[in-house]
Amino acid sequence: MDRFQRAKDLQGELSDLRRDFHRHPELAFQEFRTASVVAEHLRRLGLEVRSDVGITGVVGEIRNGPGPVVALRADMDALPIQEDADHDYRSTVPGVMHACGHDAHMAGLLGAARLLSEDLREGRLPPGTVRFLFQPSEERMDEEGKSGATRMVEDGAMEGVSAVAGLHVGAHLPSGRIFVKDGPIMAGSDDLHIVVRGRSAHAALPHEGVDALVLAAQGILGAQQIVSRRLSPMENGVVTFGTIKGGVASNVVADEVTLTGTVRYFAEEVRTRLHEGVTGAFKGLEAQGGSVQVGIRAGYPPVVNDKTMATLARGVAEGVVGEEDVWEAEAMMGAEDFAILAREAPAAFLWVGAALSDPREHHHPRFDIDETVLPIASALLSGMADAMLRELSRGQTP
Repeated sequence: MDRFQRAKDLQGELSDLRRDFHRHPELAFQEFRTASVVAEHLRRLGLEVRSDVGITGVVGEIRNGPGPVVALRADMDALPIQEDADHDYRSTVPGVMHACGHDAHMAGLLGAARLLSEDLREGRLPPGTVRFLFQPSEERMDEEGKSGATRMVEDGAMEGVSAVAGLHVGAHLPSGRIFVKDGPIMAGSDDLHIVVRGRSAHAALPHEGVDALVLAAQGILGAQQIVSRRLSPMENGVVTFGTIKGGVASNVVADEVTLTGTVRYFAEEVRTRLHEGVTGAFKGLEAQGGSVQVGIRAGYPPVVNDKTMATLARGVAEGVVGEEDVWEAEAMMGAEDFAILAREAPAAFLWVGAALSDPREHHHPRFDIDETVLPIASALLSGMADAMLRELSRGQTP
């Protein structure tokens, strides 16, 4: 029986797992119940399991003698969003929901662990070790600016790993299709925190103050020209401001305004120009009498697929859904901390289309997916582990 058919036989189990995770979402670095459920399933499959990795992460291993070590990753955290749904597996936690598909990622990876453990028992698994990374906190960084991937790397989760693979379900992508590309597939993103200070005055006497709100507006407009005037039309970059807060009353000139936002990029030189441009757009306001603090915190780097691993992934995907349903992915400006793992070892990150008949948006109160793609995720991840072990074993002395 082929891998995908074996995975399809797990449809009911995978849906049950995904719905259990969906009913009990947990925020970043608070995935205590989730991690316990994951660890118990892995132990029942006979895997060696280590908990509390990178604070709340779980690592499981299937060992099949000497050979390369490959890793498969799923993220576990939910989002601070109140779910707006009427299905029977809606979130039971007020203000928290799986609105990005991490519940599906975990179910898919647990299915892959099931398939690979069967391969081990039946003598089909290539020599080496498959390491399963159930990672906390993909959605945010902690107070030290570290995400779940960084914390797990610091805790040894990637030690000895020669290749790593992961995937993301796409509620906006045609269900059942797999999207693959080599090179950059998701953007890097850094956080902006800017404070513009002026001098308060009565609204009837604006000349006696320095209007921080007007200065901040000028800074925003100046920053928006960075992409159109400092980047080549052939380069990709985005500057976005998401919040602006300031002022105390409608009849008082604002003395302080705080802005937050992001810059997104694929190329390091573009990142440098975006940083310089934002800094210049706001520091230049000081000539008008204000003072400005520009803070830029490094976020996730771009996700860059290794060419060899992406080629392997395409072949595995074609074996799962057929060549006609494997498409070239378009690079996205969204960020993903899988990028941290991809800097530790050659990587492949893929998208699996999972749109319902009325497609949903990620990070939305009505987010949901087509659960029939869960076996695709399991077959794809387990197939990647097999393919990576075989590829990495080539040329090695037995």
